Amino acid sequence: MRLTILGGGGFRVPLVYGALLGDRGEGRVTQVTLYDPDPARLTAIAGVLAEQASGVPDAPVVIATTEADDALRGTDFVFSAIRVGGLEGRATDESVALAEGVLGQETTGAGGIAYGLRTVPVAMDYARRIAAFAPDAWVINFTNPAGLVTEAMSRLLGDRVIGICDSPVGLGRRAARALGAAPGEAWIDYIGLNHLGWLRGLRVAGRDQLPRLMADPEALGSFEEGRLFGAEWLRSLGAVPNEYLHYYYFNRETVQAYRSAVRTRGAFLRDQQAAFYADPSLKSWEATRSEREATYMAGSRDVAGAGERSADDLGSGGYEQVALALMRAIARDERATLILNVRNRGTLSELDQDAVIEVPCLVDANGAHPYAVDPLPGHAVGLVTAVKAVEREVLAAADSGSRATAVKAFALHPLVDSVAIARRLVDGYTQQHPGLAYLNRK
Repeated sequence: MRLTILGGGGFRVPLVYGALLGDRGEGRVTQVTLYDPDPARLTAIAGVLAEQASGVPDAPVVIATTEADDALRGTDFVFSAIRVGGLEGRATDESVALAEGVLGQETTGAGGIAYGLRTVPVAMDYARRIAAFAPDAWVINFTNPAGLVTEAMSRLLGDRVIGICDSPVGLGRRAARALGAAPGEAWIDYIGLNHLGWLRGLRVAGRDQLPRLMADPEALGSFEEGRLFGAEWLRSLGAVPNEYLHYYYFNRETVQAYRSAVRTRGAFLRDQQAAFYADPSLKSWEATRSEREATYMAGSRDVAGAGERSADDLGSGGYEQVALALMRAIARDERATLILNVRNRGTLSELDQDAVIEVPCLVDANGAHPYAVDPLPGHAVGLVTAVKAVEREVLAAADSGSRATAVKAFALHPLVDSVAIARRLVDGYTQQHPGLAYLNRK
């Protein structure tokens, strides 16, 4: 079986390859094709993968290419992990937003909209190439903003594109451990959009244990989300939010902290990864990744007084394991339950059929099938429908090239909520990003 990785020179690719090295079953991936327009990045990552494969019998063959059509032709799975504009683009997204006093995070608020406007046209170009050169391939999307990009590609590729994220997996794992339960034995009742979801139940042996967790301040304080949001707020919600909801619930405090920081997260990662690519090796990749994970959401943890990340959260087992389980379920018909980004298909009555949501799914050889879920509470309905409306405006702007529609997308977002600031954001981003030159001045 063949796997093509779009963005194959990206920093996280060794995580995916490492997961493949541990898969020894029939129908496993035997060839990995790395595609990246940057030959230097490709060479660096290919070298790290060669070190990983050293001494591993029958390790998947690695092919690196700067030709997208060659990489896609006849492949079985496509893993999309592109970053349009690179980490320099992310740093710019953050600084432009923070200069206007709003959040510039990569997937949330103004930064997420800017990233989406840059990324959707490129993702759609890849979707057209996949339809032409690998029409039977399944696409696993990790490109951020993951829900938005998955929805864009699904308009052409249908249900054969599935978005993945490690945030819900990590949340469920941490909550289960806080209860003393094995993560693999817990059913995670989780629903929302990518980076905008809530854990509403945690069933172990058929019994919902979330009320027990909510009643135990010590248990709530033992894992990251409990420390980020605080026991009192979690009990008020009656649910455990995805960590990215900290940007909504504590927005003013977070923006203030990020504006006063020495460097933005994007600038930190840009400088950190530049050092890795200047002298790449498996050892330096592991050290860089460890530092990256340890500093994840450091600004939000500072705001909350949450302290250092737990050692349990620093190991692998995130999105690369979700991707491997997804491929195995489809290729081998090994049924699995995974939290994925898929088309709604009536799962949430508040959204239309084609809206991509994040929900537990049964996965088999025919793809991902969302489980039926209870309705969202009112406070969640408001956020989900508002952000989905913004995503739709981003897609419309990417299709039409309309500056007015791009302004509308920014202005409608709950973390921007100002037409005047939205106009200045569009001006600032189009000045900084050549990839947004397609937005006219309608």
